[in-house]
Amino acid sequence: MIIIDENVDQSITNQLTDAGYELYSVREKSPGITDKKIIQFASAQQAILVTEDKDFGELVFSHNIKGCTVILLRYGKPDIKIIKKNLLLVIEKHDQLKDNHFITITSKKIRVRRI
Repeated sequence: MIIIDENVDQSITNQLTDAGYELYSVREKSPGITDKKIIQFASAQQAILVTEDKDFGELVFSHNIKGCTVILLRYGKPDIKIIKKNLLLVIEKHDQLKDNHFITITSKKIRVRRI
């Protein structure tokens, strides 16, 4: 399952839905829920969390929260096509990985850290 944080651009959510992924939209199902509850839910589901919120890095690394993969999107609006393409590539490859990761996707690179 992929959990989409409420701050993620709707066109990204639409793209993942169109690609056939099972999504849980925080915006639609749990608006206003805390970041800590989102990451706890993602960990319980062993899901992929897609967000644009840097605070999840602190939750994962400072509070040692594991059990899910976090994909942090960092981009300007002109770069959204590149981000969407790279996000699909990362999600497709993630199925081959056995560990959880903190992945940062920018328009220029993809950074993967095992957690």
